[in-house]
Amino acid sequence: MTANWAAFTAAEPDLAATVEERFGAFTHHVLATLRKDGSPRTTGLEVRFLDGELWLGMMPDSLKALDLRRDPRFALQANPGAGTEMGGGDVRVTGRAVEVTDAGVKGAYSKEVEPPELFHLFRTELTEVVRTYVEDETYLVVQVWTPGAAVRTVKRT
Repeated sequence: MTANWAAFTAAEPDLAATVEERFGAFTHHVLATLRKDGSPRTTGLEVRFLDGELWLGMMPDSLKALDLRRDPRFALQANPGAGTEMGGGDVRVTGRAVEVTDAGVKGAYSKEVEPPELFHLFRTELTEVVRTYVEDETYLVVQVWTPGAAVRTVKRT
């Protein structure tokens, strides 16, 4: 089961706001894709939250775009920032990336983002959103959301 960003936001608005804030704190994040041989590839990426979607834009024929065309599974890690602070926690989104080729959709995206003239555009179908943070300098808290379920929260000492 998957859900787009709007469905996640409707289901868990507080967690969604925190995740967007974490991604908004920095420009570059880390995308994990799968190579032809199944081994992982990590690369830098900028992301956008527009019109109820989490978008992944990429340069033409970049290896990450070719990976996603072959196997749409991905993991996206928000840039944790300098040091060990991780204000707002560590956040990760996993799911499937669906390439968008519709000229109207790409045109609307281009007006908002101003990407290079040629680019790949993927919208995301989420399978899991995870936030990990420290509470009261005592507990490691892990929040996990999957489509169709409420957020599960685990606290560890």
